[in-house]
Amino acid sequence: MHTRVPLAELNFRIMRFREQMNQSNPGWEVAAIFSKINQYYFTGTMQDGVLFIHRNDESVFWVRRSYERAVEESEFPVIKPMVTYREPAAVMQNLTCPIYLEKEIIPIAMLERFLRYFRFKGVESADAQISRVRAVKSEYELSLMRQSGQIHRKVMEELVPGMLHEGMSELEFFCDLFTAFIKEGHQGIVRWGMFGAESILGHAAFGVSSLYPTAMNSPSGNYGMSPAVPMNGNPDRRLRKGDLIYIDTGCGVGGYHTDKTMTYMFGRSIPDAAIEAHQHCVDIMNKVASMLRPGAVPSAIYNEVISSLSPAFLENFMGYGKRTVKFIGHGIGLTIDETPVIANGFNEPISEGMVFAVEPKKGIPDIGLVGTENTYIVTPQGGISITGDNPGLIPVW
Repeated sequence: MHTRVPLAELNFRIMRFREQMNQSNPGWEVAAIFSKINQYYFTGTMQDGVLFIHRNDESVFWVRRSYERAVEESEFPVIKPMVTYREPAAVMQNLTCPIYLEKEIIPIAMLERFLRYFRFKGVESADAQISRVRAVKSEYELSLMRQSGQIHRKVMEELVPGMLHEGMSELEFFCDLFTAFIKEGHQGIVRWGMFGAESILGHAAFGVSSLYPTAMNSPSGNYGMSPAVPMNGNPDRRLRKGDLIYIDTGCGVGGYHTDKTMTYMFGRSIPDAAIEAHQHCVDIMNKVASMLRPGAVPSAIYNEVISSLSPAFLENFMGYGKRTVKFIGHGIGLTIDETPVIANGFNEPISEGMVFAVEPKKGIPDIGLVGTENTYIVTPQGGISITGDNPGLIPVW
């Protein structure tokens, strides 16, 4: 029933993590992995437990619930049952080194419960090392992302135009869109690394709804269902002739995501100035994609693009008003928002096999957000799109 992550794949990931830790923390002895997503990356299953990765000993996945499911789903060689942290602590009682873990993820209360049973001398971060390992995808991972990209392209480029009709609400359309994705093979959830971020699929916005403020670090917004659920689509905003339709969605297969944005003109064309701004965003995306080669530096790509844009175009670029974001693309994989980011501060050269979502966008007053987004694999020939190449602004009339 389940397709297991191959053991060779899991062993390779553990090996690369150890290499990263050896480079950055030569004296390390053990790391503890608590998050479901990172546990899945290293073991091939998501359970309630803790994975210990040792520098010079076998790694052990201690599972509280469900041990039976972990054994069924995972090729990971050493999985042991536990009731509390007391069991692994008894085995590791002689370890008095620092413990490396996911400081960006683990809640303080959980950490306190964990440390109650151990003699570790201090807590250090393993977040950067995990991110670096996850950033470079294997062929196994890329194959899943290509499958996601095929679903993404078909739904957004082929199916959406036939789903739109005058008078439908954003929420009604969102429900139809989600159903279409699921029928094509989408995993049914979009995961984020950002604290507090949540999403079922993404944004479906008619007209200026895409310019509405959002708490997420995103160029687009959405009125959403309510203040309690500021996402998906609004039940009261209905599609009218002349609307710009903006759809920004994540899709996933086997845990691995792609990210894509498409725009549509409903009933009649939007103003020429908005069309020109959209085309400029498409040109920017293509330029960035051509630069996604091994050895390129994300911050250099970002600054080359930004410095090439006129002050007039930079106004409302990557957002609207004061709510613009300072990136034009981001890594993607087991979460939508991975590192590296095409932004200032990311100065390490990129590698073949990394995957980026590139998303230049611009807010247009009284119209909405124009622009585009596709997902690209880094190759020596430049970024290769796995989500299609339609330039957007698809006419629907």
